[in-house]
Amino acid sequence: MGVIFGLLVIGVVMVYSSSYVWSAYKFSDSLYYVKRQLLFAGTGVIAMLLIMNVPYTTWKKYAKLILLVCFCLLFLVLIPGIGMIRGGAQSWIGIGAFSIQPSEFMKLGLIIFLASHLAKYQKYITSFKKGFLPSILLIFTAFGLIMLQPDLGTGMVLVLTCMVMVFTAGARLSHFFGLGALGLVGFIGLIASAPYRISRITAFLNPWEDPLGDGFQIIQSLYAIGPGGLLGLGFGNSLQKYFYLPEPQTDFIFAILGEELGFIGGTVVIILFLLLFWRGIKISLEAPDSFARLLALGIVSMLAIQAMINISVVIGLIPVTGITLPFLSYGGSSLTLILCSVGILLNISKYTKI
Repeated sequence: MGVIFGLLVIGVVMVYSSSYVWSAYKFSDSLYYVKRQLLFAGTGVIAMLLIMNVPYTTWKKYAKLILLVCFCLLFLVLIPGIGMIRGGAQSWIGIGAFSIQPSEFMKLGLIIFLASHLAKYQKYITSFKKGFLPSILLIFTAFGLIMLQPDLGTGMVLVLTCMVMVFTAGARLSHFFGLGALGLVGFIGLIASAPYRISRITAFLNPWEDPLGDGFQIIQSLYAIGPGGLLGLGFGNSLQKYFYLPEPQTDFIFAILGEELGFIGGTVVIILFLLLFWRGIKISLEAPDSFARLLALGIVSMLAIQAMINISVVIGLIPVTGITLPFLSYGGSSLTLILCSVGILLNISKYTKI
């Protein structure tokens, strides 16, 4: 709980620091983004505290219904006039002044259903037809709908998280090797089918080849992290947030944190994430039954994979994917669903010995 609130506080503070220039320019209100983030964080914390008192077995009872609702939302977002386009992806459904991102709901919904399914049919998991294939078809159906938006980053997090769950449930390595070969071909096909994805790959390999185009984001991100040095330029003193790094309060918030708080600040955040993941794995190992173990593992894997991908993008280890940093990045759907997920994890921890 302490780690969660620590990350939340750092997130709210950094959303303010990274966004007040953009907020003042776009909305004539330097507090626009941080006020909304406080609302999202407050709503999420209330939901987390409520959910942590709901027995985790409740989610098993409603797993099918939850998954059905998530699939309905994924279909709805693809309908013109209902789905909203942001950043080139039709990933949002507007509700009044706010909007939701159905793919975020799908991540948690699929983790709950898959944990229930794998726990129930775990004895068949070594069988390709009875155990492995049904799970994989479900995972890639959800992935396919997310890719129609398109949203490769969220789709990657979903697939990798579910693969961890299926592997831990006891699936054979030979099945994964075959799937990996097909997945590699499919992944290359996805990249080749969209010119902007090819551009992201080439920009990753040499961003200075097109510094004002496809390489712009990663170059500006590195220009933020580099000058931060050991201790940073000081809170509020970032230069890259002055219209150099696009929308720095979302996917690239870690770059601003590195610029202002330096290597020490970035290391503190990474240590907090590592503590959270360690405690999550401990909860999974000590959980009282297969459903709880797989559910806890799915939640902590989702957080770990998403954080690793986001930070790797920001420091230039992998191409730009466009996913948020858990607890820190600005965003209502992402932050609220993450806190709801952690609420389930906290409830499972009540039934463990740790």
